[in-house]
Amino acid sequence: MDPFGSPERIALADTVRGFTQDHIAPHMDTWEQAGEIPLALQRAAAATGILGVGFPEDVGGSGGDTVDMTVIIEQILAGGGTGGVVAAMLTHGIATPHIVDEARRRRAAGDRVGADRLLDRFVRPVLAGTAVASLAVTEPDGGSDVANLRTRAVRDGDEVVITGAKTYITSATRADHVVLAARTGEAGAAGVSLIVVPTDTPGFTVARRLDKMGWRCSDTAELSLTDVRVPADNVLGFEQGFASLARHFVTERLTLAVTGYATGQRCLDLTTEWTRDRTTFGKPLASRQVVRHTLAEMHRQVDVARVYARDVAARHAAGEEVTLRALLAKQTGVAAGEFAADRAVQLFGGAGYMTGTEVERHYRDVRILGIGGGATEVMTDLATRLMGL
Repeated sequence: MDPFGSPERIALADTVRGFTQDHIAPHMDTWEQAGEIPLALQRAAAATGILGVGFPEDVGGSGGDTVDMTVIIEQILAGGGTGGVVAAMLTHGIATPHIVDEARRRRAAGDRVGADRLLDRFVRPVLAGTAVASLAVTEPDGGSDVANLRTRAVRDGDEVVITGAKTYITSATRADHVVLAARTGEAGAAGVSLIVVPTDTPGFTVARRLDKMGWRCSDTAELSLTDVRVPADNVLGFEQGFASLARHFVTERLTLAVTGYATGQRCLDLTTEWTRDRTTFGKPLASRQVVRHTLAEMHRQVDVARVYARDVAARHAAGEEVTLRALLAKQTGVAAGEFAADRAVQLFGGAGYMTGTEVERHYRDVRILGIGGGATEVMTDLATRLMGL
């Protein structure tokens, strides 16, 4: 049975596509110029149930799993949204799971008060669309090398004191709190912890709002932390940060894989319509063999990426170990998106090169997918190690 063909997921797809067409697509130009999406979109997505998908109901979520998240991302792109909207509206998907995991651990250890504090302050408001969460890992002198980050947190009584800097942090200018990776121990992966830091804490500043080639509606910032004090209770498992990041990298990479091929599919749909309507030398573009062959190749690459990523998502939802498959899905989805966006701009010609054209936006947006969540080169190297080569 196709897990994507159930009545519930078909209904979810219809809901998300309709939500995108009504609440997102008409505002894309405004949000691109503003450099961010409004909190009102978060609230609307929460009211529709979209924001809580992938999180259990007992923490304020809507339930669902990786397959459901795949459906959501596919339909945001199909309805006229962008990868930037996915990144901005669903940023909590890479930040909040770390808090939920710690709350569950505390509950299992008998600390219900500590668990409820985390959930009530940092999880439920985010899933209700009244607060924004962000994940802060990357530093100015290091990207994918998470094990060697330099931001440091030192215990001082009932608090930890954090000093350091972060950069390229998605949703950081809007965030109410960040889940921040800091060194609490010795060098290497074993010395890294994740800490929840409210953004109104003294010493925490948005040092610089960053301008970008793409994902322009998704705000990005550089952060500075100078003697930032937070309760030690905000540490999400002492020196378990790297393991938590590695565990949740699987879902992040699947999200980027889906964003890649879904962007490619949107470009294919737009380009197919354009080539049927656009006439050159007395004939539709689609009548040219070279154009039809290009469309066929776009379809092939997108469809291969979709089938593979959906299979990995279903395996992940079933509890299988898919670390290698997830990073290969990311590589495949990114490549399909890049190819389709490039060919879309080419076939649109001058119109495709104009700012504000949807395919031009996708062309810029898709470029980040091979960098974020682990650069393509790093992913390929990691794949060889997971294969035992």
